[in-house]
This record gives sequence, C-alpha cells and structure tokens, in this order.
Amino acid sequence: MKAGPAPARLSDPTPPAGQPGRWVGALLHRLLLRGLRPPHLPHVPGWTSRGAGAAAVQALHVQGRRGQSLAVWLALPPQASAARPVPLVACVHGWGANAATLWPLVAPLTGAGCAVVLFDAANHGSSTRETFSSMPRFAEDLAEVLAVLRDEPAIDSGRVALLGHSVGAAAVLLHAARCGGVRAVLSLSAFAHPREVMQAWLRAHHLPQRWPGEAILAHVQAVIGESFDDIAPLHTLPRVACPVLLVHGAQDSTVPLAGAHRLQAVLPAGETLVVAGPHDLREALQPHAPALVAFLVRHLGGCAPRGAAAA
Repeated sequence: MKAGPAPARLSDPTPPAGQPGRWVGALLHRLLLRGLRPPHLPHVPGWTSRGAGAAAVQALHVQGRRGQSLAVWLALPPQASAARPVPLVACVHGWGANAATLWPLVAPLTGAGCAVVLFDAANHGSSTRETFSSMPRFAEDLAEVLAVLRDEPAIDSGRVALLGHSVGAAAVLLHAARCGGVRAVLSLSAFAHPREVMQAWLRAHHLPQRWPGEAILAHVQAVIGESFDDIAPLHTLPRVACPVLLVHGAQDSTVPLAGAHRLQAVLPAGETLVVAGPHDLREALQPHAPALVAFLVRHLGGCAPRGAAAA
C-alpha cells in the first residue's frame, strides 16, 4: 500500500498527416502521458517466501482481454481441496504499488481458512506494460483474475470477498457495483471522487483549474471511456449490494479523512474504521488485523471449508 491515488491515464493517439493542430495536440498528449506515468515499484526477490504461514503459494499468469499478461499469486490454506473448497479474498494494490504491498494480509487470512489472490495490475510490478492505466482498468484486471479462479476446484466461487487499497479500493467498489457476485468488500484509504484527485494533480503541477485544467479533465475521461461521475466511489458505493468496511487513516494527507466521512454518508450497509495512521496503512493495520479478518470471515459465511462440520 505504498502509493497514493493517481489520475486516470491517457492513451497515445497517432494524428493524421498534414494536420499541424493535431500534431500539437498529440505533443501535449504525450507530455501528459509522461507527467501521469505511474511510478514502478519492483518486487523484492523472494518476497513470497516470507510471512505466508502454512499457505501454499502458486505463481500464475492471467491473460486479459486487452492482451495484458497479469502476474498473479494464489495462496491456499492447507485444508483447501476440491472436496472442501474454501472462500476467496481477492486483493488489489494501489497506484504505483504491487501485490507485495498487500502480502502482510496473506497469513492472517489463510490462517483463518480463506484463500487469497494478489496480482500486479497492468503497468505495475511484473505485469505487462501498457500505454496507459486507469482505475477502470484496475477493475478490468480484477475481473479477469476472478474469471480464471472460478475454475479453481479448491476455491468456493460462491464465497468471494474483495479488498483494495486507494485506487485499488475504488476499483473493487466499481467491480462490486457493476458485477456483483461478492459477499463483502474491505476498502482501504479510498478516495471519494476521481475528479478531486485530478484537481489535486493540477494544483500540484501549478496548472489552472479552468484552462487548461477543464480541458485536461475532459480529455482524460474521453480517453478512458468513462466519466468521473460514473466511476466515483461516492456514486458506486451506494450500488454495492454486500456489506462494506471502510478503513481510513486519521493522518492521511493524500486522501484526507473527510473523504471517508463522505463515503460513510452514502454507505448502504457496513462499517467504518478510523485508525491512527497515514495513507499507507501497512503498519497501522497490524493491531486491527483480527477485526478485519473477522469482518471478512463473518460475511463469507465462515472460512472453514464447506462440509467441514459434517466431516
């Protein structure tokens, strides 16, 4: 959970020959691409061999519909089998981070009997590099991973929970609102609205909000094919049918706590937990790990393998 939320990314058009205005626009476009490029956080060698408890960890690759290759890690508790499938918690990291930043959650969850899947979103970690990334693309990558795991016999595909941090949190809320099929969502450090994130980016780069700011925001929405309003957690959260736990750091300077209060106001079912910590919640969550696991286990119907009581 290293990086804070980032604006949606832009694609790389090729302007028609003989149109100087288009070439100027393309040049500005490429400058935006460079300015909005996500930082790359490489994996530390051997990271999956530490702190997984008794879980068996499998490294996978998932091919997405955009042609992207996603690096995926599936951690299964020892009792998971085709005869006794276990629930799944799918985890989505934040902008400029990678799957390893959520690794500390694996041992508590697998220790409670849940399978855990982590993956590097495209343009992050060990996954494919693409021209641009966006929060909706994070959600698309999540959907691809979940689709592949529906055929995993050791996983009960009817009992799935989602967990995400920052942009990843917005992505899991988007997926839950549009696709459903999940029992619970754990949202860490989610922002309320991507327009506000982009406006903060404009201020940080000393760009006026009206011009060229509004033109930039309109362009970003056109390129990603989504309006900010349609994908904003403030608007997707009310459409999430399962319980949601909103977790936010009281000292978060990247996404101030006020944003969490706004999300809480539209939360149809669930809870809010404010912890003492910044945007990066890895250390702040350690004393709260039992409560987070308990929330997921409760709404997954327990993480003991189905049929265990009768065995």
